Amino acid sequence: MTSKDAGKYSVPGLERGLRILTEFTRETPTLTAPELARRLQVPRTTVFRLLVTLESLGFVERVHNGREYQLGTAVLKLGFEYLASLALTELSRPVLERLRDEFNYSANLVIRDGRDIVYVQKVASGSLFSSSVHIGTRLPAHATVLGRVLLSRHSWEGLRELYPEDQLQSYGPNTPASVEELYRLLQQDAERGYVLEEGFFEANISTVAAPVFDEEGRVTAALGLTIPSVRVPDEQRERIVAKVQESAQQLSECLDYRPTALMSQAG
Repeated sequence: MTSKDAGKYSVPGLERGLRILTEFTRETPTLTAPELARRLQVPRTTVFRLLVTLESLGFVERVHNGREYQLGTAVLKLGFEYLASLALTELSRPVLERLRDEFNYSANLVIRDGRDIVYVQKVASGSLFSSSVHIGTRLPAHATVLGRVLLSRHSWEGLRELYPEDQLQSYGPNTPASVEELYRLLQQDAERGYVLEEGFFEANISTVAAPVFDEEGRVTAALGLTIPSVRVPDEQRERIVAKVQESAQQLSECLDYRPTALMSQAG
């Protein structure tokens, strides 16, 4: 559908309602009607009617004596229904469970949404360590190991389109300062075929991750193992890397990825 057709058939009220929902973020979990009206640049009466409709459907709810709104449980239900509809999440669970059981470390699967990674599957270990991430958690792609895996096959042009700014936002001492620095890391990651970093995003967390490919050879997800330590144990390092790569390959094959076939087609 062309942009002209989209404009012809779009529903302004629905568009505004959905835009209201996207204004709620981790940084701004609650908003008032006047704040939303300013953000969307629409009359307060329009925003009020939209909020009443969204509230009646459970997508927003009032807090703080009714002056502010936050997302309601209906949004959460939609999110989980979306995750449940992804074949990737269903196929990944047994793969992640085997990886978790072998090392007793939490295993995760993430996908990319723009400049963020989103956790779509997690299998927790039985250790006392409690990870701060859960299904639905979003983190910056450029500052995380799993994000680097998802970006590792990006071209320079594609990366610059995603990050047009001169300086990347820092989340710690290890965050690449510029797109140039990030691109150099990604080239090394792609050549290596996996990423192993100790304390890259969180100081006391080490991560080993590898790409999951779809049938067309695109990186569709990143599979990782989280080690609650400043270092990956030396005696486990090689085996963990091998198993993470093997698990990612197994999941890729479930998605009909056939590297030898693709290589022969390319030749």
